[in-house]
Amino acid sequence: MSKKRELLNKLDVSITIERLCNQLIEHYDFFNNTVIIGVQPRGVLLSKRIIKRLIDRKIQIQTGNIDISFYRDDLRRRNNPIVPQEMEMNLTIEGKKVILIDDVLYTGRSIRAALDALMTFGRPSKVELLTLIDRRFSRHLPIEPNYVGKRIDALESERVVVEWQEMHGMDRVLIVNSDL
Repeated sequence: MSKKRELLNKLDVSITIERLCNQLIEHYDFFNNTVIIGVQPRGVLLSKRIIKRLIDRKIQIQTGNIDISFYRDDLRRRNNPIVPQEMEMNLTIEGKKVILIDDVLYTGRSIRAALDALMTFGRPSKVELLTLIDRRFSRHLPIEPNYVGKRIDALESERVVVEWQEMHGMDRVLIVNSDL
């Protein structure tokens, strides 16, 4: 039996994404020589929301998404095979500023894999990380986000679950305790 607690509801998610967009606009202004890259699978859903809001504000930006399946450090340790996701990287990141987007930053291992995957497409001048949720005291690697929707403290037994309209029928963020 698991216990669920809602951290962000639909309105909270929308407001948080809007705030993150405003922070990006403040920092990047015209987004010259900048690329937004979503990390498959759930980081892509967040990046699409951010990109849509930037386009609505008449901001043009190059975008893509990467699959980290074969860059993971647990690739050979898993019982079930990893199923790769579709990757859309019809661009080079050589010398560009990259904004890497993922939904939850937990141990940092997925972001490490994403950085390795990125290098396949060139050497960026800078990489920044945007994440909806930062589980700040759970890091295994020295990776910190530049833009954060919400920082939370969670027990090891708790999982943070981001539900998106496209996959789950609603936008919300839950903390699920499965130790009960």
